[in-house]
Amino acid sequence: MSSFQFIPENEPEEIDSVTLTDNEGRTLECYVENALEAEDGTYILLMPVDIPVVILAWDELSEEEDEDPNVILLEDKVEIQEIFPDARAVLAELDLALSFTAFTLTVKGELPPIEDDGILNLELDTEEQPLDSEELQFLAGFYHKKQKYSVYTPLAPLLFLAKYDLLGQISLVSPDDKQMQPILEELLFDDME
Repeated sequence: MSSFQFIPENEPEEIDSVTLTDNEGRTLECYVENALEAEDGTYILLMPVDIPVVILAWDELSEEEDEDPNVILLEDKVEIQEIFPDARAVLAELDLALSFTAFTLTVKGELPPIEDDGILNLELDTEEQPLDSEELQFLAGFYHKKQKYSVYTPLAPLLFLAKYDLLGQISLVSPDDKQMQPILEELLFDDME
């Protein structure tokens, strides 16, 4: 679910930003990166205004056994809410303000410079794609109830595909939908030019 402030004299491609809203009422302000007109509405490529971040939990036992440490990408909202104050405090030391926004956590502020030893190559094993890799930049680490956590930001931009329909509503569209692949490719290709 998303909401959008529509001004009738604006055409969809003239809109600079939109606000997405999740089912829990959290919002995420996004820039409109590109738009593509279609018969059933306008498809838009969105990028968050603030910097997306993720929180990882580390398996301490594997570190002690000289193995590669197991890492878990936190997606459980209850667990994120429990550790959120600690994450916000360590990021505040870097002059970064952490927010629990719709669809992702974000920070406001200037990121520290990228250092090679602070880059993590995270391999995500999902049902749709067996092994997907993402590079993340380390921001801060902390402990909560003896569990080690780290906050990272993806090096690749986080993009959302949305549809602005003929009724003036914006809804997120899954980029994994086979019918959306040509639209997504055209939006990405046009955005790169």
